[in-house]
Amino acid sequence: MVIIMKNKSNHSSAKPIISGGKRSFRPDRIMGYFRAEWRVLLAVTISGLIYNFGLLAGPWFEGQLAGCLVNILSGQSSFQAMLQLVVWYVAIISIVQGARYVKRFYVRRFANNVNRSMKKVLYHNLLGKSKAELEQEGIGNVMTKAISDVDDCAEGMRKFTTEIFDTGVALVCYCGMLLYYDWRLTLLSLLFPPISYLLAEKMKHLVQRTGGEYKNQAGKLSAATLDRVSNAITYRIFGCESQRKEDYERCLSAYEKSAVTANIWIAALPPLYHVISMVSVLFILYFGSRNVLGQGWSVWDIAAFTTFLSCYTKLSTKSSKAAKLFNSVQKAQVSWKRIKPFMAQTDGAETAPVTAADTLSVRHLSFSYPAAQPVFQNLSFDAAPGQIIGITGPVACGKSTLGKTFLLEYPYSGSIQFGQRELADLSAAVRHSIVGYLGHDPELLNDSIQNNILMGDDGDVAPYLRAVCLDQEVLEMSSGIDTVVGNGGVKLSGGQAQRLALARTICHKKPILILDDPFSALDRDTEEKVFANLKELAKDSIVLLISHRLYLFPQLQQIIWMEPGKVITGTHDMLMHQVPSYETLYRAQEGGHADER
Repeated sequence: MVIIMKNKSNHSSAKPIISGGKRSFRPDRIMGYFRAEWRVLLAVTISGLIYNFGLLAGPWFEGQLAGCLVNILSGQSSFQAMLQLVVWYVAIISIVQGARYVKRFYVRRFANNVNRSMKKVLYHNLLGKSKAELEQEGIGNVMTKAISDVDDCAEGMRKFTTEIFDTGVALVCYCGMLLYYDWRLTLLSLLFPPISYLLAEKMKHLVQRTGGEYKNQAGKLSAATLDRVSNAITYRIFGCESQRKEDYERCLSAYEKSAVTANIWIAALPPLYHVISMVSVLFILYFGSRNVLGQGWSVWDIAAFTTFLSCYTKLSTKSSKAAKLFNSVQKAQVSWKRIKPFMAQTDGAETAPVTAADTLSVRHLSFSYPAAQPVFQNLSFDAAPGQIIGITGPVACGKSTLGKTFLLEYPYSGSIQFGQRELADLSAAVRHSIVGYLGHDPELLNDSIQNNILMGDDGDVAPYLRAVCLDQEVLEMSSGIDTVVGNGGVKLSGGQAQRLALARTICHKKPILILDDPFSALDRDTEEKVFANLKELAKDSIVLLISHRLYLFPQLQQIIWMEPGKVITGTHDMLMHQVPSYETLYRAQEGGHADER
């Protein structure tokens, strides 16, 4: 993950807490999202009431049409009466369906807004977590949470909002109409729909358990896929490929089994609920026919019998959907429980605005992993805003470790001062506002290009795509900036994924930017163009550029040469004269034989 990029200077950050009157938006509470979208829900309510009360017109007109047909056959009515009923029926139903369209439009808008709000909060909080925290959680699992679980939660809220009207209000309306025609038969008929609700409640734990297992296996499969792709060559070289293949097949088999189990229960239960609810039709046929014959609890004609039967059939259908809604909400609850720890609100003490540009002073810096020899030691240099400092050296000399030292994943010895403040003495929130980091392996979320750059913020991604020379390639993609890149950017080429991650880092610009080999997958012309744009966009930042390719190093103000047991700082010309290894590496690349990491 590109982690340390919490706020940015040229965009408004996603706020976990939004005050509104006496209430505050609580991102870790479902009701907070309903309250935040009250205007959209008001439109849903008005159109939903019109639609669901209008549904009563269907059974009533069906009964009247049946009665009119009987009267026509007995010579008591005419075709004109039937035609008049049909015209009114079509007109009323058109109005009702128009209200239904409006309601669905605003329900979808509500779900989209909730989805976007959840992702803003989720991404905002993920950006505040260290790489170690995410790796402990499992990056593949986090990717699943960041996308799939948010989508499931928003979809569950959409279905809940839809069915409140399409099921809840409709059931009340149908029950009222049935009671009007024959309250005794209505009470008898309504004995069976609650049974489907009770069954759905009893099945809740089964649905939640199978759904949770499916989500866990999806996360494990995602992590296993990333591991197998990124380490394929290593496994092949050391003869572990067959073993890893077997492990991957076991993981895939467990995922498929959990998916089938979860989907079987979700697909099989709704028809069962409907069958249970329709048992009451037997009572309606018997007691309803007695009403028509004048021997029952009420006196009916054919129109009343048809209306009652049609009304109950629609009520039964809605009843089964209500039971299905319970299962959808239960499935959404599983996803919500998984992502809720990432949705907790952050107060002002945990966030900080982007720190203003200032100088960087490094003195006698040394670093070693616990119980290990120093990776490097006694490094000193100064930097001012606008400077780009190159860091290079042979393989395994500690270049990437030096970059990660600024993230304070482990304690360092010596001093790193930004604006005369020691980095280790600052809070994590303040450090996040100072240091931006891009690892040499781009880690992208299974989301759109736009969301991978903005990470929950609002803004235009076009300038950042142009800065990394990715704008034309994105335009040629089927969905443009809405193209989903896949876990880790697997749907992109190596160079595209690398530039997309760089665009994200520039978008969330900080006073110190650490870029670990950001150009390794680019051709030289593209590298030079992107570097020129980087210099312009980062002119008020200090950039530490870690790279094994030295084409651009003559343009840098300072260069840190690292090799085992030695760290040398100087300009390109100085290193060319004083460090033979640096000169050899640079000459080889200028001659077209670049050293490969």
